[in-house]
Amino acid sequence: MKIRDLSTGARLALVGIPLASALALTSCAGGDAPAGEYAEDGSFVFAISTDIGSLDPHLGATSAGFAAAKFAYDPLVNIGGDGSLTSGLAEEWEVDGTTVTFTLRDDVTCDDGSEITASTVKGNLDYIGDPANASPLLGAFVPAGATVEADDEAGTVTLTLASPSPFVVEGLAQVGMICDAGLADRSTLVEGTNGSGPFVISDVASNDHYTYAIREGYAWGPDGATTAEEGMPAIVEFRVVPNETTAANLLLSGDINAARIIGPDAARLEGKEQFSSEAITGETWFNQAGGRVTADLAVRTALTQALDLDELANVITSGTGKRATQLAVAAPAPCVGGDFTSALPEAGAENAAATLEDAGWTRAGDGWEKDGQALSVTFIHDSALAAGGSAAAELVVAAWTELGVQVDASTMPTDELSGVMFGGGEWDVIWEPLNVNTPDQLMGFLTGAGPADGGVNFASIANADYEAKAAEAMQLVGTDSCDTWFEAEAALTENLDVLAFANNVLPIYAEGAEFSGTDAVDPTTIRVLP
Repeated sequence: MKIRDLSTGARLALVGIPLASALALTSCAGGDAPAGEYAEDGSFVFAISTDIGSLDPHLGATSAGFAAAKFAYDPLVNIGGDGSLTSGLAEEWEVDGTTVTFTLRDDVTCDDGSEITASTVKGNLDYIGDPANASPLLGAFVPAGATVEADDEAGTVTLTLASPSPFVVEGLAQVGMICDAGLADRSTLVEGTNGSGPFVISDVASNDHYTYAIREGYAWGPDGATTAEEGMPAIVEFRVVPNETTAANLLLSGDINAARIIGPDAARLEGKEQFSSEAITGETWFNQAGGRVTADLAVRTALTQALDLDELANVITSGTGKRATQLAVAAPAPCVGGDFTSALPEAGAENAAATLEDAGWTRAGDGWEKDGQALSVTFIHDSALAAGGSAAAELVVAAWTELGVQVDASTMPTDELSGVMFGGGEWDVIWEPLNVNTPDQLMGFLTGAGPADGGVNFASIANADYEAKAAEAMQLVGTDSCDTWFEAEAALTENLDVLAFANNVLPIYAEGAEFSGTDAVDPTTIRVLP
């Protein structure tokens, strides 16, 4: 889950894997191709592994939702493939300490013909910034405690931050702006759109497809991109295809134009890769809410020690990935070179058993018991992790069962799992990667209130060492903060609040189309081939 995928950032991507994470450009379709090279009024079909759910861009937390939102909603600024900031709704921006000012373009219109004004942007940021609305973007992309002022005559929006934020503009680049009618009645955004983006929703069939139609006259995309370029599709369809083999078959037959394939079926798609990104694929969250057995550090430690993390990383990535070493890897990631693995406890089944015994757990038949409570955990993993995820989950269940832990294991699609995470569901351990580009975007998930109290700290994490280091990092500017962020991540790992264990390169393959992107597929770069 950028706060993107899944399929995910994030940037945040639950924010399952993927499409929420920023994508590194390796192939780009420009608008200056020879006449006749591209199709006229074509269609573009993108396979997604899980349903989008609500189309409200401020309330969804799945990668599929982030990917789709880019087609209907524009951010204040955009991020290029090299990490540079480019224009969006704002043509200028300035950061001066804790004051951030955006100067808006004056030619932007919404899909209903209205204008986006400074007051419109303020309405968006005020909604996200109100903890009562429980937006997962608060603290991830919009700094908590920020106040917003709008000057419609000057066309400026000014944020006053409660404290410094090293990557505040990069975070706001992930926030699509809703137009006034949508802000006034958010119920219209569940299955509809009201934005200034290059496409508008035209048909919704949940768990099957979401169809978008192109907007004529759109001319304010990244660096002034328009929908008037040759080859732009008249129709874009997000088609729900949960099975990777099916998606690969549809791609090879030309029935779809794009799909993210991360499992063994990728071997059949050689030469069709359009671009790829690195993302966390395996990430473990332990529920530390009161009464949960995983609130006990000894239990979290033993569960971790019982696992062969190298083997899990190899299996969950189908042999194409590596061990994770830092929490923010979605490109373009400004902080690189972190390595929290030295903070992990010494692995091994004997060490795991000793950890439990030292914490007062005693053998009870084939299991463990403490204060009359059996050692039993509910373990859920995201079905979007595909075959590698299922195989790796089986290894986890086998290792924990051998240790003597009772395991209730299940799998869920991203949107359903998001509901469990943020809706107070019954769980102890969850595999759900949250992909972001900057470490500060995770703070809301790692500190503060839980969903029941208006926050997004769904695992009820309270780590004083992390909070102290994060607070120190937030006082620094840009990449000067990276080493301090790495120390904060080591504190999380030592306390086993969250354990990222596998990264993978996640390619998007194409057939009959070209495209590029910096945060999933950039809608204005799509070119349909004849």
